[in-house]
Amino acid sequence: MDSQIEILSNIIKRRRSIFPVSYTSQEIPVEVIEKILESANYAPTHKMTQPWRFIVYRKEGKTKLGLELARIYKEATAPEKFLQKKYDSIAEKFDQSSCVLAINAQLHPEKLPAWEEVAALACAVQNMSLTAEALNVGAYWSSPDTISELGAFMELKENEQCFGLFYMGYHEEEERTAVRTPMSEKVKWVEE
Repeated sequence: MDSQIEILSNIIKRRRSIFPVSYTSQEIPVEVIEKILESANYAPTHKMTQPWRFIVYRKEGKTKLGLELARIYKEATAPEKFLQKKYDSIAEKFDQSSCVLAINAQLHPEKLPAWEEVAALACAVQNMSLTAEALNVGAYWSSPDTISELGAFMELKENEQCFGLFYMGYHEEEERTAVRTPMSEKVKWVEE
């Protein structure tokens, strides 16, 4: 088998969501973050809109974002449903991460339906996930309900929307085997 496809297949099959609780305190160098981001730029994009937009939160920036999300959760939650543990865990995830990327898209409603832009964004995030895996960086995409309230905090432009947060950090987790049902159960072949 061609060595390039073996390498690619191995990275795809190894990729897992690695959560902040598993991250070490080792900081991810800016150059590594830039490599991960650069891979996003090569995702498929209909009409070349390249809708992906990212904001990198590091150091005090990520702490402020975590506190803002915690504040939004507290304000949006009825007192009888508020959980202090959840509130504390929001900021803690940011503290455990080396950096957090806001996953945003610049939508172009005059050119394309929003789902096509979101699909392109998801492909960009998959590229980042695979690149992070290849660089031994743990990552996961989270989409809490509260992200819809972050537009002003992130100073998003018109038609720009946040679709999640991409937490990253070095980790020491053991490789895990993917749990997937056979592909044959998900494919229908039509040849006549």
